[in-house]
Amino acid sequence: MTEITLLLVKWQSQQSELKALREQVFVIEQHVPADLEWDGLDEAATHLLAVNAANQAVACARILPDGTIGRMAVLKQWRGLGIGRAVLNRAITFCKTQGLSSVHLSAQKHALGFYAKAGFVVTSSEYMDAGIAHYDMKFDISD
Repeated sequence: MTEITLLLVKWQSQQSELKALREQVFVIEQHVPADLEWDGLDEAATHLLAVNAANQAVACARILPDGTIGRMAVLKQWRGLGIGRAVLNRAITFCKTQGLSSVHLSAQKHALGFYAKAGFVVTSSEYMDAGIAHYDMKFDISD
């Protein structure tokens, strides 16, 4: 995997980097309406920010207090290098340190295999969110 550093951050301190990543991946690439992307939950969440050796933000994820992982995004040129897996693993580890027994996420249909390889299982039927097919998934944290 490419050399990256994973940082646990708050929205209030890293908003510009997190927002730029998510705008690129979700709003520009995937055409998610901006009003759906900015749902008001960021300020209460813990965020993961992956930065490269030049301290440039290349990936992120959001962890809500209930253990919901979301807004996972990796810039296009950094995909396929193991960064998404590292971000997901760190998010799960963080949830475990918070005493949670499971984590949940809403996976885009094309990413089901990625999450399944990490141990997530589908817990819902397909549904549409922002015009994109999704499934709810769950991962049980074991000690």
